[in-house]
Amino acid sequence: MFIPKLYKSEDYDLMKEIISENSFALLISCKDKIRATHSMMMLNEDKAENIFLETHLSRANPQAKSLKNGDTVLCDFLGAHTYVSSSWYDHVNVSTWNYEAVQIYGNVQLMNHDELYVHLEKLTSKYEKTQKCPMLVKDMGNEFVEKEMKELLVLKSSRQKYSLSKNFHKTEKIVIFRILYLILKNQMIMPERLLRK
Repeated sequence: MFIPKLYKSEDYDLMKEIISENSFALLISCKDKIRATHSMMMLNEDKAENIFLETHLSRANPQAKSLKNGDTVLCDFLGAHTYVSSSWYDHVNVSTWNYEAVQIYGNVQLMNHDELYVHLEKLTSKYEKTQKCPMLVKDMGNEFVEKEMKELLVLKSSRQKYSLSKNFHKTEKIVIFRILYLILKNQMIMPERLLRK
């Protein structure tokens, strides 16, 4: 992803927030040919310089069949985004698209059986905890879980790139935010991060 210096962010906490809120991301690889799969990603970390993503793919997926340990992949997360009309500025300017995105390059590490099981437990717990009657891995029965388990991939990041906001002056940001609020007030996630410096 090309990131002009003006828009580049090194805000690690913001990167985690965008990934966490937009975890259904695109896993891209280029081995025998370019392949991409939308996949649920989980961010794991012990410190900022040692983050990694976990995801899983069905063994029937041609991308899963082509990936081996050490292969390079790209995980592409798209956060809040919206059209910004040139009519919203206080001066002549071009219309643009304001967005936030995170791209993480990493190397594939295939999980072993126990890591797969823990991955499923974490993933299920994260998304089931808000349900009225959560169905966790431990409630599914070991035989069923073992049957359903697929080969999963751990993606260890080697570098991160993320692009956040277009260039607005503070007053422009306030005006644009008010317009966006009126347009997007019925959506669940407001793009307030787009207005941060």
